[in-house]
Amino acid sequence: MEDLTQEEWVSQLAKDDNAIVLDVRTDAEVAEGVIKNAIHIDIYKGQDFINEIEELDKSKSYYVYCRSGNRSGQACNIMEELGFENAYNLEGGILEWEGELVDLD
Repeated sequence: MEDLTQEEWVSQLAKDDNAIVLDVRTDAEVAEGVIKNAIHIDIYKGQDFINEIEELDKSKSYYVYCRSGNRSGQACNIMEELGFENAYNLEGGILEWEGELVDLD
């Protein structure tokens, strides 16, 4: 796992053709808006979270965020334990996000 500042995260994401943005917040938090093109898997779902993560393509790069950066850091660690090689945590999470937020599709 690598912690990235917003600038690093946005820059690296823009250059990564293999990228997936992953939001690990709760449904209520997601209702307030997500980063464009994010998929949502709530880390508080416990084993269901792990089951859903295991369904993801391990060859992709995952740009993970939550509210403050704590849960997304935990999610990145779980992903590494499950064999994901490229998981990037957004430092400061959505609280410090300066970009646009959209409704979850």
